[in-house]
Amino acid sequence: MLRGLTLTLTILLASGMGLNASVAQVRPAAPAEQAAGTPEDPLRTAASHAVILDHATGAVLYSKDGETPMPPASMSKLMTMLVVAERLKAGDITLDTTFPVSEKAWRHGAMSDGSHMFLPLNAQVSVRDLITGVIVVSANDACIVLAEGIAGSEEAFVQLMNERAAALGLTSSSFRNVTGLPEDGHVISAVDLARLASIIIRDHPELYRLYSQRTFSFNDRTQENRNPLLGRVTGADGVKTGHTDASGYGMVGSAVQNDQRRIIVFNGMPSMATRGSEAQRLMRAAFTEFRAFQMFDEGASVGTATVFMGARPNVSLVVGQAVSAAFHRTARAGLTAEIVYTGPIRAPITKGQQIAVLEIRAPGTATQRVPLVAGEDVGRLNFLGRAFMALRVMLGGQP
Repeated sequence: MLRGLTLTLTILLASGMGLNASVAQVRPAAPAEQAAGTPEDPLRTAASHAVILDHATGAVLYSKDGETPMPPASMSKLMTMLVVAERLKAGDITLDTTFPVSEKAWRHGAMSDGSHMFLPLNAQVSVRDLITGVIVVSANDACIVLAEGIAGSEEAFVQLMNERAAALGLTSSSFRNVTGLPEDGHVISAVDLARLASIIIRDHPELYRLYSQRTFSFNDRTQENRNPLLGRVTGADGVKTGHTDASGYGMVGSAVQNDQRRIIVFNGMPSMATRGSEAQRLMRAAFTEFRAFQMFDEGASVGTATVFMGARPNVSLVVGQAVSAAFHRTARAGLTAEIVYTGPIRAPITKGQQIAVLEIRAPGTATQRVPLVAGEDVGRLNFLGRAFMALRVMLGGQP
């Protein structure tokens, strides 16, 4: 009878800078509920959803209901801008391309209470002005003009948004419009918003620079960027606020300090004032309260798994890419890593085949699961060896 096993890795801090891991013991796998635990929230944020992401490693340093899809309000304009940025990069449009202001776009602007850039009906407006209006003042009218100009209609552009999100692995996202205005099914998680912001920062730096622009003037009106981090937190350079009655007040923010970039996302605050104070508190905590570092190099062997009916009794377990860990400063003593697999694993095994998972846990931090692959080929026992092993198992011995 094959049974689930968990190999527990004891994690040792090396002078506070990195980690060494060694196999400590083998024990039966614990139930998922027990393994996950209910760690105390180290930040005690009043936000309904919150995430802190390390941009360089992609590690989630902190998560409060960060995987649950939520109404993102104008924060979903990040996906609108990503699609536009990719069209610019592909050469399908340029900053000097102009699009007409339709009646639909105009009504979402001058005729509404929402954010807009005062686009005149039937005017021809450059992509340069439209994207600046979306990024700096969250202009709903500009979003619709861009969508109609690029895809022919808002509905067709929304399809592009959803297709791109799926391709990027943003599995929580479901977009229904380009503005983030309330609509059933228009949702995305805080974690996926953080990843989306990270993609824009990494792949479209020219566009991202606009997110630090403090004001924007168009049609004889000047409006201010609502980002409460700009000019108040060292290194803050973006990204996007959002508010509807359904979502509350939220934002995506980013800053760089000491060559490290952090991205915060939170939602559900009761007012603009509390959004501003919480944004500053979370961003400062992102740098002072959390640590991110490389735990294993790409290709490193982190342990072994038992093989059944194999030409060798064990197979090495290797990480396919570098593994980074991140945690709150108070969680150092509680940091653990476990190799989890159902075994013994039947031979034959092919090098590079995923056969286990490395689970990294720290109090107050979402469990990180890293695929582990076989470090070498393991063939099957010959006929006599398999017969002997089968007899041994029948007699109650261990495989």
